[in-house]
Amino acid sequence: MKIAIGCDENALDLKNALVDVLKAKNVEFKDLGVFTKDPVDYPDIAKALCTELQKGNFERGILVCGTGIGMAVCANKFKGIRAAVCHDLYSAQRSILSNDCQVLCMGSLIIGKSLAQEILKVWLDIESNGGTVAK
Repeated sequence: MKIAIGCDENALDLKNALVDVLKAKNVEFKDLGVFTKDPVDYPDIAKALCTELQKGNFERGILVCGTGIGMAVCANKFKGIRAAVCHDLYSAQRSILSNDCQVLCMGSLIIGKSLAQEILKVWLDIESNGGTVAK
């Protein structure tokens, strides 16, 4: 599985903690930034990631910002992209099994690094079954 990951400046530390999980699990990934705490327009990061998914360059994506909500709203505007904000293990599981989401969104101001890492581990281990969502 190939993963794209991106964040805004509010979630840089959380993104880096998630990258540690990807590396530890030997998951192929591309970090789309950001790489500093300089302010950015988070929709630009969501657009870059979703465009890569639409092109088929990656199977899934991870977007993190302050709450996860803004990234999810932006991502869901792209045709064929389904993004969910997940701040617990169950919602991460159901985002794939029930809704066939390809994009995991989390908020650095909402959950801590260790919980986010556990959510990511669960999310990575779940295979999509097509979900029940209308396509």
